[in-house]
Amino acid sequence: MSKKIQVLIERLDPDLPMPKYAKAGDAGFDIYARIDCVIESGQRALVPSGISLALPPGYVALVHPRSGLALKNGITIVNTPGTVDAGYRGEIQIILLNTDLENSFEIKRGDRIAQIVIQEVITADFVEVKTLPGSTRAAGGFGSTGSK
Repeated sequence: MSKKIQVLIERLDPDLPMPKYAKAGDAGFDIYARIDCVIESGQRALVPSGISLALPPGYVALVHPRSGLALKNGITIVNTPGTVDAGYRGEIQIILLNTDLENSFEIKRGDRIAQIVIQEVITADFVEVKTLPGSTRAAGGFGSTGSK
């Protein structure tokens, strides 16, 4: 069973639907566009959601693209996942990108534009050392595990 926390939501636009999970067990809930806009081919737009959140300390809201928008229309999020820290109280705004090479995409007020997943955060205590301990992978980076 999943853990539940209380998240306070301020609806900056009460005419938009209250965010909710579409189905029991879903990890993410949809958020909506507060404005109409057109995103031209290859362009991006900052789209306000009409909500602000107050997350409990130790949690983060991660903004993810909607898979249907990505597959059908090439709409994704530039900085995915977007990070909404627990201390942020401003309106959640989404940087949408139209990856379609030919067609513009029209967003209507109230369209579902992204989804948010809330997760616990683990923070780190940073310890400076002169040399890191070795590992099997070492400095192997992009493509280091093979080309297929």
